Amino acid sequence: MYPRRLLLCAMIGLVLLAGCGSTFADPTAQPATRPTAAGSAALTPANGATSTTADATSAPPSSTNAAAPTTADATSAPTDRATPKIALKQVATGLDRPVYVTHAGDGSNRLFVVQKRGTIIVLRNGKPSATPFLDISDLITASGSEQGLLGLAFHPDYKNNGRFFVYYTARNGDNTLARYQLSSDPERADPTSGVILFAQPDPAANHNGGMLAFGPDGYLYVGLGDGGGGGDPWKNGQNRAVLLGKLLRLDVDHGDPYAIPPDNPWPSSADARGEIWAYGLRNPWRFSFDRATGDLYIADVGQGQYEEVDVQRARDGGGQNYGWNVMEGNHCYNSTTCDTSAFVAPVTEYNHDLGCSITGGYVYRGATFPQLHGIYFFGDYCSGRIWTLRETPPGTWQQEEALQTRLSISSFGEDEAGEVYLTDLQSGDLYQLVPDS
Repeated sequence: MYPRRLLLCAMIGLVLLAGCGSTFADPTAQPATRPTAAGSAALTPANGATSTTADATSAPPSSTNAAAPTTADATSAPTDRATPKIALKQVATGLDRPVYVTHAGDGSNRLFVVQKRGTIIVLRNGKPSATPFLDISDLITASGSEQGLLGLAFHPDYKNNGRFFVYYTARNGDNTLARYQLSSDPERADPTSGVILFAQPDPAANHNGGMLAFGPDGYLYVGLGDGGGGGDPWKNGQNRAVLLGKLLRLDVDHGDPYAIPPDNPWPSSADARGEIWAYGLRNPWRFSFDRATGDLYIADVGQGQYEEVDVQRARDGGGQNYGWNVMEGNHCYNSTTCDTSAFVAPVTEYNHDLGCSITGGYVYRGATFPQLHGIYFFGDYCSGRIWTLRETPPGTWQQEEALQTRLSISSFGEDEAGEVYLTDLQSGDLYQLVPDS
């Protein structure tokens, strides 16, 4: 695999050299091909053998290298009558490598944007705050393309207790979960209030996960990648004795620094960590809960061929094994046959003709656009494509391409009302997803 990739690097030039010559993503690596506004054929990334050169947080050479996209830069793909066409409305611009956007659930209707290099800013009506809500850039490393400040979740009772949680790669590379507190100024957090809940050593710079979200049950869910490299060389995905390659479920209201929920799959097991809710994940780059059903949608970045979306029903307990690194999507990884009986299959997948790094999104439950209600939106960082996914009839999932864009889609997010947004890492723009009129 590696000699072929090195040859490809020599052919396509120095701009992709670092990404192709290593299993680690390069902070300046870019997707080799970008679709045009007029539509494009299916894409095949030049790095071919693996998606690690452009996993979801790969940084651009410079935000000045491309004109800021507008709604006119996107074209709706043909769909059937039941699938609404969508467009993107620019909400803010000039952000610094945004990797997530969310809300505090405090009735303020503010948007909070997580920026890769270590700051969180507040947006009101598209206008950023004069000073960051939080600046912990001195605590993190963002030198690797998948490193930095990666996740943010506000406590369900944030309005009263002022607590929120962040996930970042520390200067020594540890995947770190920390709790912070609001200061006396409602527009600023106290940067000295940080308490580390865990610092997970990580053998490589890529596949760090980083998504945080409180579930309907009030517990904090945390996604960790498999530790990096290519193909999970440390076999972390299937090893329940480690936290890497897992989805965790933590009770952050009890214990020191947290407690294990008693209904976690392995709350007290000799061969499994009690924090684990699900396993067999490569790099869960964004997961979300459906506001109406409580179902959990997980987008897991693939290795060299397939990207996948996994769904866990709210009625089901934990313990799901999503198959990595025995499986990649619905396919045996590095083998023509394998035993799939222990694994939960994804509800949908796509191959690397259409992209190379999935970015998970949200089921739309906002009130502004009822025609989008119940549709899960997700995208691909490399190709800029956006897809819809819905279950119709029960047990049958329909995926359709909804939009082709020029964006480097680093994340989706929601506001308090359930409207859906996305961040463009390359341009530093924030968009709202709207129907195409």
